[in-house]
Amino acid sequence: MNREQKLALLAAAFIVLTPISAPSAQPPHAAPKADLLVAGLQGSLGSAVGPDGALYIAESSAGRISRVNPNTAEITTFASGLPKSTFHFASPVDVAFIGDTAYALVILVSPDAGGTGIDGIYRIDGPNSFTIVANLGRWSIAHPPKTAFFVPSGAPYALEPYRGGFLVTDGHLNRVLWVTVDRCMTSAPEDDRNIRELIAFDDIVPTGLAVAGNTIYMAEAGPVPHLPKDGKVVEFGFRSPTASEVASGARLLVDVEFGPRHQLYALAQGVWAGQQPGDPALPNTGSLVEVNEDGGFDVIVDHLDRPTSLEFIGNTAYFVSLAGEVWKIEDVSCRRHHHSH
Repeated sequence: MNREQKLALLAAAFIVLTPISAPSAQPPHAAPKADLLVAGLQGSLGSAVGPDGALYIAESSAGRISRVNPNTAEITTFASGLPKSTFHFASPVDVAFIGDTAYALVILVSPDAGGTGIDGIYRIDGPNSFTIVANLGRWSIAHPPKTAFFVPSGAPYALEPYRGGFLVTDGHLNRVLWVTVDRCMTSAPEDDRNIRELIAFDDIVPTGLAVAGNTIYMAEAGPVPHLPKDGKVVEFGFRSPTASEVASGARLLVDVEFGPRHQLYALAQGVWAGQQPGDPALPNTGSLVEVNEDGGFDVIVDHLDRPTSLEFIGNTAYFVSLAGEVWKIEDVSCRRHHHSH
């Protein structure tokens, strides 16, 4: 066999063997998928990651805050006895922490909404003990917005710690409030000077919030019928509250959060076919989306069932569902393409 014949044989062997040796390369990561963590919650809405690393869920139908261990899926009652509303989207609607102290956002329990309670921010002092630190309903009635409304006390949606106090979105009165709280106060001040309007909007239905430094990020569900073009994430500042669009194109956005590598994600509830404002999207039409460089969204996982709130612990996303469930999506930043739930 001459030299040319040997080279030809080696070339043929290389061509044949190359495909066989290719699988030795690292396989791509599997696409993320949603897995059920817990079920059986009652009217689950807003959420927070507590200082202990657990998930805290606002259960509006039960008037309580539940603690969910993300590792064992154990559910325990953190606080109960909060005022409940007759609305299907009601109280408590969200929970947040400043340091080790938890606060609950209570809505639609005031007389103008058919209740006898106080809409506001409740500091959780014990398992069945609370202090109202901001009377949001009274302030909203005294300071009506320019947009149309039918519940004067409003319908706040999200509670976000910021600068030692809280930002509060009001999806009905279309604005964001800035609330200062004194953790030593024994009751909400009668003059409501701890509450002010930070920014007002047209009918865009502000929902979830996230903060990075001094910049505030907010999700917009958009007006009924919550078309994709109206589902947006916007940003604005504390001292210059003029909102700028970050991304748009997802149906009925209900939350926005920073995930792994400080990437911005949003939670879309999905296709709306309700009869009145406040009705949820159709089951299994929601999605977890990622803000992309083109000012749009990339779908990470779809076919989610009426999600309401989003949290991240490490590389795992957790979302709360109106079905009384908490789901987890692992390896979010290792995605290669979107995956159906």
